[in-house]
Amino acid sequence: MKRLHMALLAALVSASPVLADEEAELVINGDLHIVTRAPAAPHLEGHLDEVISGWVFRSDETQALQMDDFDNPGMVFVDRAMEVWNTVDGSEGKSCASCHNDPAESMKGIRAVYPKWVESAKEVRGIPAQVNDCRENRMGAKPWKYEGNEMAEMEALITLQSRGMTVDVAIDGPAQSTWERGKEIYYTRYGQLELSCANCHENNFGNMIRADHLSQGQINGFPAYRLKNTKLNTVHDRFKGCVRDTRGVPFKPGGAEFTALELYVASRGNGLMIEGPSVRN
Repeated sequence: MKRLHMALLAALVSASPVLADEEAELVINGDLHIVTRAPAAPHLEGHLDEVISGWVFRSDETQALQMDDFDNPGMVFVDRAMEVWNTVDGSEGKSCASCHNDPAESMKGIRAVYPKWVESAKEVRGIPAQVNDCRENRMGAKPWKYEGNEMAEMEALITLQSRGMTVDVAIDGPAQSTWERGKEIYYTRYGQLELSCANCHENNFGNMIRADHLSQGQINGFPAYRLKNTKLNTVHDRFKGCVRDTRGVPFKPGGAEFTALELYVASRGNGLMIEGPSVRN
């Protein structure tokens, strides 16, 4: 059965046509130069020699949308999140700004190191978990859905403050066991098609699968505005969609499995730069 499904994947995958200039340079607003190719980190030895941003695999037109904030449709949602940042919510009469002031200062560098081990919580957390912790325990407000619009927009605002900074996710110390679990999930076959993340994003990046130009599945550009569904998408929302594509049952967004997978996939992008909010197909 496994051979049959791999044969099906091979039939769907073909050598990629020229969709975009894969040597193009991502320069945002004419002055912010983004590293889209970098040597792979030592922990990827035997898997990848070079890590490549998903931006490289997009069409010329999609690439261009991300190069100017006036054209980037994701920036509209950043503006909406800024309004929420300054809006009081919950029983404690606080807004995000009440504790964190200007996000340009307080949130700078956050996205480049998340997910990370949070000592006070004794667990690895992504940005959404930290946002909900603040909402529930400091603001007395209701938590947001991990793949919901409010969360995607707030994460985009926080991510923007790290744009142009190098991804440097820690995988040692207390985070190591979570990272190892994420790695195991990455290479495990799921669903009726019995495909793993690696089957597409490690073994076949650069090729076509039907109409999709396969990337390495890097997440340095998330949250990402997808032209396919015309909204911002969180990392866990994208993970859920990928598992569904294998005809499998997704893990719970915000749960231990997807958090571990996010840590592992984020670490595969160490050396690239934060791009979000990005534009993808």
